[in-house]
Amino acid sequence: MANNKSLLGEVWDFLKVRKAWWLAPIIIMLILVGILIIFGQSSALSPFIYALF
Repeated sequence: MANNKSLLGEVWDFLKVRKAWWLAPIIIMLILVGILIIFGQSSALSPFIYALF
C-alpha cells in the first residue's frame, strides 16, 4: 500500500533529498503572499492591508 503524505510532507522530503534549501524562502514567501491575498479580500482588515501597498 502506498504511503499517503501531505503536500507539505512531500515538499519537505524533496528539499531534504535534493538539498534544494534555496527553494525554502521562495515557498515561504509564496505562502505568505497567498495568506495576505486571502485576508485582503474577505476581512475587516482590508483597508489596513491595502494601506501597506
